Amino acid sequence: MLKKGVFMVKILFETRHRVAIGAGLLLLLADFYFFRGKIFFVPLLAVVAIAATLPYWLDIMRENKRQKEIESRFPEFVRNLSGAIKSGMPAAQAVVHVSDGEYGTLTPYLRKLANQIEWSIPFHRAFINFAKDTENPVIRRAIATVIQAEQAGGNIEDVLSAVTESLLQIKKIKEERKSSIHAQIMQSYIIFFVFLGVMIVIQNLLIPYMIRFGSVNADEAGVASSQVAGGINLQAELDFSSPLSFFASLGGWLLSLNGIFLIMSLIQAFFAGVVLGKLAEGDMTSGLRHSLIMMTAAFMTITLAQSILGSASPVPALG
Repeated sequence: MLKKGVFMVKILFETRHRVAIGAGLLLLLADFYFFRGKIFFVPLLAVVAIAATLPYWLDIMRENKRQKEIESRFPEFVRNLSGAIKSGMPAAQAVVHVSDGEYGTLTPYLRKLANQIEWSIPFHRAFINFAKDTENPVIRRAIATVIQAEQAGGNIEDVLSAVTESLLQIKKIKEERKSSIHAQIMQSYIIFFVFLGVMIVIQNLLIPYMIRFGSVNADEAGVASSQVAGGINLQAELDFSSPLSFFASLGGWLLSLNGIFLIMSLIQAFFAGVVLGKLAEGDMTSGLRHSLIMMTAAFMTITLAQSILGSASPVPALG
């Protein structure tokens, strides 16, 4: 976790990330200058956010892809190692011999493993370092099994064969699940956009209708037409007179009905994407790209609907 944390901190200060943040700030200024007070101002903030954070999302996706390739090539290495040991090679020599092969993204880690064994680092310690370097939970569990068997004096050949079979079975299950999940992915997106439609109808049509034709009149309620029970403002407006005024009014807007519905939609989009990644590929990190797509769609759809339908169907006065 520490190493992952260091990685995350490091990428935030790389040149491409600074450039993206700068581009995001420029787009924010352009949005404020050209579109302030217009219906596209708030939806375009999603473009600003994507531009500023895109390298970070790409880093997450790239790391996830790297981990998948490492995990997919590891069974091949274990199988070759098992075959070399069965042919009569000592375990340490077999590791060095097999590591000379080509295993894609896994290759540099195997080269380092072989170098450590050649430097007379203990077999189990070299494999522990290898598992830590890859940062892959599947490899970490497999290595732990091999080390425990080696320290207990078990037959390393049988253990490697069992580990290979287990890894190949896991790989097969993941591939089958991935190939059969496309329909579910489409259904999840359809359900999500139906949810957005329901949110838009509730906020911009149903709530104004209930206020207009409700049985509680303004005198009994004792509140202004822009207020509902609990002090939630129905019609908070953003102040576009200056950037400082805009950010000062943003807090009140987020606590209004517009802000609450937007936040609810973004939360739903984030967790829907994460769950979709878990179902599709067995990894919640894989769902972050779905979260990004859904959050962007939610932000632009909800805010655009608020700008268009909110002005077309204003909350009526109760008094």
